[in-house]
Amino acid sequence: MAAMAMAAAGAAMLGGCISVNAPDKPIVIELNINIRQEVIYRLAEDAGNTIEENADIF
Repeated sequence: MAAMAMAAAGAAMLGGCISVNAPDKPIVIELNINIRQEVIYRLAEDAGNTIEENADIF
């Protein structure tokens, strides 16, 4: 029992002190986000022919 108490006391002495300080300058987070979307429509040959033949309805 005494050995456990001595181990706990030794660990407390070696633990040290933790200090947390706020930074002097504000934290700046720069996000460069580029969102690019490409939509490609490919018509089958017969669909292209249908559009050319019936250009007045499109």
